[in-house]
Amino acid sequence: MAALSLLLCAPAHRPAHAAPSAPPGPLGGTAAEAAGAALVARRAAARGSDGLGFGRCPEAEDLPGPIRCATLRVPLDYARPDGPQISLTVSRIAATGARDAVRQGALVHNPGGPGASGMYFPLVADLPGWERIAAAYDLVGYAPRGVGRSAPLSCQDPATRAAGPTRVPAEPSPAYKRQRLAAARAYARGCARRAGAALPYYTTLNNVRDLDVLRAALGERKLSFTGASYGTYLGAVYATLYPGRVRRMVLDSAVDPDPRRIWYRNNLDQSAGFERRWYDFRAWAARHHDTYGLGATPAAVQASYERVRDAVARKPAGGVVGTGELRAAYLQAAYYDDVWPDRAAALAAHLRGDPAPLTTQAAPDPDPETAAGAENATAVYTAVLCNDASWPADWETWDRDHTELARRAPFETWANAFINLPCASWPVRERQRPVAVGVQPERLPPTLVVAAERDGATPYPGALELQRRLGAGASLVTEAGAGSHGVVGGRNHCVDRHVERYLLTGATPGWRVTCAPHPEPAPVSLDDRAASARRALLPPVV
Repeated sequence: MAALSLLLCAPAHRPAHAAPSAPPGPLGGTAAEAAGAALVARRAAARGSDGLGFGRCPEAEDLPGPIRCATLRVPLDYARPDGPQISLTVSRIAATGARDAVRQGALVHNPGGPGASGMYFPLVADLPGWERIAAAYDLVGYAPRGVGRSAPLSCQDPATRAAGPTRVPAEPSPAYKRQRLAAARAYARGCARRAGAALPYYTTLNNVRDLDVLRAALGERKLSFTGASYGTYLGAVYATLYPGRVRRMVLDSAVDPDPRRIWYRNNLDQSAGFERRWYDFRAWAARHHDTYGLGATPAAVQASYERVRDAVARKPAGGVVGTGELRAAYLQAAYYDDVWPDRAAALAAHLRGDPAPLTTQAAPDPDPETAAGAENATAVYTAVLCNDASWPADWETWDRDHTELARRAPFETWANAFINLPCASWPVRERQRPVAVGVQPERLPPTLVVAAERDGATPYPGALELQRRLGAGASLVTEAGAGSHGVVGGRNHCVDRHVERYLLTGATPGWRVTCAPHPEPAPVSLDDRAASARRALLPPVV
């Protein structure tokens, strides 16, 4: 183990990039970046809302005719507002209300990730429950920098990604850890090689500046915004840097914004949260033992899962689903309870000798475009998180923390560690300092935080911390006893009523309000339309 620690401590190569040093700004970034961002936003506002030039969407976006698309030019580096520029893709559908209806401007959405595109967001105009919001607002989506066609970031050739089956041990050995450590360092080098000098500029602070320029380009004096998952952190940082430009803000499934937890500690918290949610799935399957036969207790269901895991380690399901694919498929059960019936049925079928359902649900998509999209999402996720804050550079810290956590949260701890491990040897010398959310110089208007009490991806204490930092005007709506990641626009009508009322009137339901949980899925049901609507607002699992 000592040799392994030395392997990480010794730098693989000299850090390739460093963001320019400059005097710090008042809250985040540098004074030059703050001044540059203000200049770019003023220029965008001066061009007016027609300056974006919305028109027919390119075929690559796969969006229907009523939705219009545009590109927004922003500087790669806000300290050099007239330096190299990048283009961000934007989508919009006009408010559907009658001409004499009260129109409330643009509602901009970020679905999280980081690494997820919100270009599809205007599609929610046709979903049940969105009619009144779509009548009042232009619904605006966009792909943040690095995502999709917005100056796309890549860290490796998608064709080199493992096509499956992959074999991931239940408990990583020292040799396996060394392999993953080497792979993480190679991945970080690939990011530096493929992104070049642009690599330091994929950050939350730049995402926030881009969002403010988009607000100005849309002709909006103040921003109305909905953000999910990472989008809540983006919104919270925006509210801290630009409190006077916030109109309405819905923050769904909140990241803990405490600077001390961005991002290393947050990921440890997430792994513990996933373990709780994995228990919820097993408890649900146990309650439906008569249907699935997986066991009448959560422990018995775990044993059934492990039998399937051992089986696909010996013989991959359908020749393509190994232990890595199995884990990834069942991680979705920790995100969304609407997949529980299918996942339980797939385990039951495999134990009866039929691997087809598991193959269908867990096999990697062979489509090259899908592989490219997944690679792009992972690259942006990694770059933003690694650039945003300092991470432990010594393997001893990672190994100690994750070994200890894995004793009580084995399901996802090591997989989560390995996906974030490139940050330990990230080739950008000067990382950002996380913004102290909540120290904005002026009071915010009422904001709305929404959270599920047993959310694994963004554990509930993060919502409490976000509400505290946003101040007295922040209201928290909690879906009690539930844990699906992403609450707005789903099965919970109580939550959706509060969100709709707030977006339409600005009225919040009080300091803290609790909604009963949405119904658990029926044991043999398929995903219903309401679940599909909810999932449309969520980030992909990356």
